[in-house]
Amino acid sequence: MRTQLADFIKDTPEGKEAEEIVRRCVHCGFCTATCPTYQLLGDELDGPRGRIYLIKQVLEGFEPTQSTQLHLDRCLTCRACETTCPSGVQYGRLVDIGRGIVEQKVERPRGEQLARSALKHGLTSKLFGPAMRAGQAVRSLLPESLRAKVPERRDAGAWPNRSHARKMLLPLGCVQPSMSPGIDVATARVLDALGIEAVRTAPSCCGAIKHHLNDHAAALLEVKRNVDAWWPHVEAGIEAIVMNASGCGVMVKEYAHLLRHDPAYAAKAQRIVELTRDLAELLPPQADVLMSKLQARSPERVIFHPPCTLQHGQKIRGVVERLLQDLGAEVLPLAESHLCCGSAGTYSVLQPELSKQLRDRKLAALQAAQPDVILSANIGCITHLASAARIPVRHWIEWLGGKLP
Repeated sequence: MRTQLADFIKDTPEGKEAEEIVRRCVHCGFCTATCPTYQLLGDELDGPRGRIYLIKQVLEGFEPTQSTQLHLDRCLTCRACETTCPSGVQYGRLVDIGRGIVEQKVERPRGEQLARSALKHGLTSKLFGPAMRAGQAVRSLLPESLRAKVPERRDAGAWPNRSHARKMLLPLGCVQPSMSPGIDVATARVLDALGIEAVRTAPSCCGAIKHHLNDHAAALLEVKRNVDAWWPHVEAGIEAIVMNASGCGVMVKEYAHLLRHDPAYAAKAQRIVELTRDLAELLPPQADVLMSKLQARSPERVIFHPPCTLQHGQKIRGVVERLLQDLGAEVLPLAESHLCCGSAGTYSVLQPELSKQLRDRKLAALQAAQPDVILSANIGCITHLASAARIPVRHWIEWLGGKLP
C-alpha cells in the first residue's frame, strides 16, 4: 500500500517504521477473517485492513476525528491478523504508532480521560495490592461489575526455601501478585523441582498498561526501571528471565525494539530479550523430569485457552497443550482457539460490551466439551473468563504445581 508521509512525521523513527509497515500491506483482506471486532461488528473500519487505512490517512496529514479514535480504541491488539497476514505486516506496532498520534490530536471526553488515567496509575500503584485485598475481603458484597474484576482469594502456598546453583529471575508483575499470588508460587515450586532457584524481584509493571493506553513516554520509564533492576542479576549470571504472564512476556520481548535508539539501554535491552523465556518455552524440554516428579492421579479432562499474547504475540502455539498431554492430562480440542477472549489488558474495562460478547463466545467454546478445568497462561484472561465460567479457571502452571508432592 503506497503512502506519502506528512512533514510532521516523515523524518522521525516512528514515521519511517510506520511507512515500512503500511507498504507491506497488499489490502488482501485475509486479516478480516480472524479479527474479533470485525467478526462482531462487520464494519471494515473495525478490522485490521480498515484501521490500517485510517492510520495511513493520519500519517499523510489528514486530521483524525473522534470516530477515527473510536475505531482504533476498539482494536484489542490481539494480533491475530499478524498470524493470518501472508505479507508479514506488523500490525501491532503500526496501531501503537497510530494510536499515539491520534491521542495527541484528538481530545478525549473528560470521562474517558479520567477512566484511562485511573487505569494507568491505579493498576501500577503500590496501593493496588491493599485495595485488591480489601476488595477480596468484601467480595460477596460488591456489585457484579466489580466482583467480576476481583478474583476470590486462595491460599498461595509456601515459596520454596531451597537454594540451587542454577538460578533464574522471576520478575513479579504489578497485578498478578495481588490478584493470584499462587501463580508465582507454583512457578517457583515447579522450577525448584527441576533444581532451579527462582529469584524474585520487587513487584513492578512491565510497561504494557501505559504503553497500550498511549502513554508511551511513561511506559519507557517503566521499561528502563526494569532493565536497571534486572541488570545486576544478568551480570551475576542468571540462566533466564522467566515469564509466567504471557501479556508481560510479549511486552518484555519488545524491550530491544522500544529502546533501540537509546545508546544507554539498547545493548542491555537486547540482552534482556535474549534471556526472556515464557514458561511454555522453558518447561517442555523438561517434560520427562517433570513427569517423574508428579504424584500419580487419575487423568483430568482439561482445555487450554491460548492467550493472544502467547499465540499471536510470542508466536508460541500448541506447546502448552502438548506438554499437558505429555504430563498425563486429557487435553480437549478448542474451537475458534485463535479468537480473543475479550480481556486484552484494560479492554474489558474500556470496551465492556464488546469484551463481554467475546468472553461469552469463548466460554461457550471452552465449556462445550465439559472439561474439569479451564487452563490459560495470562492473569487477565484467567480473571476475565473466571468472572462468568461454570467451572474453575486456572493458570496451567498452578495445575502443574498442584500435582507436585
